[in-house]
Amino acid sequence: MASSGETGHDPLRRLTTLLARLPGIGEKSALRLALAIVRSEGEYTRALGAAIADVHEALGLCAVCCDLAAGERCSICADPRRDPTIVCVVAQPQDRIALERAGVFRGRYHVLHGVLDPLAGVGPSELKISELLARLGAPPDGGPGVAEVIVATSPNVEGDATALYLSKLLAPLGVAVTRIASGVAVGGELEYADMTTLHRALEDRRKI
Repeated sequence: MASSGETGHDPLRRLTTLLARLPGIGEKSALRLALAIVRSEGEYTRALGAAIADVHEALGLCAVCCDLAAGERCSICADPRRDPTIVCVVAQPQDRIALERAGVFRGRYHVLHGVLDPLAGVGPSELKISELLARLGAPPDGGPGVAEVIVATSPNVEGDATALYLSKLLAPLGVAVTRIASGVAVGGELEYADMTTLHRALEDRRKI
């Protein structure tokens, strides 16, 4: 007979184990979070559970840019005030959020959902690259086509490899391909850069 100490019979341990599976959350941090939830009011814990279930059910991928969206199109792709001729390519949704927080980019985005990493088995087919290529054809609404693609992957080995791959892939299409420049530390992660750094990186982008 299973003991009451096993994960499946211990609600606190089960919650801690599940929280520890989140990125950047170790066992100690997971336990602190679990205990904080236990000590919270029932109304808060019910709202938290409902919010987690809702975000999982309601969010999908934007049909245009592949960012997370609650409908067919995200708010940025649906915004006519955004410049459709400039597309900023990022690795993950959190990178797009960081750039939007900086408030300097008024074009549109494309989210790859990863970067090239052969050692981890991530190749071009695992990324949203075919969707990007589809956007560079004739726009379905008859509006202006994409003139520039800014590759805003993090300046590390995988990010640089992804940028180089995209530049070679897109060059024959007659689209200008640029890379975010100075300001973002080599080997750093885009999502952790401050607003001034991201502003400089976008303003000083260079052709690749």
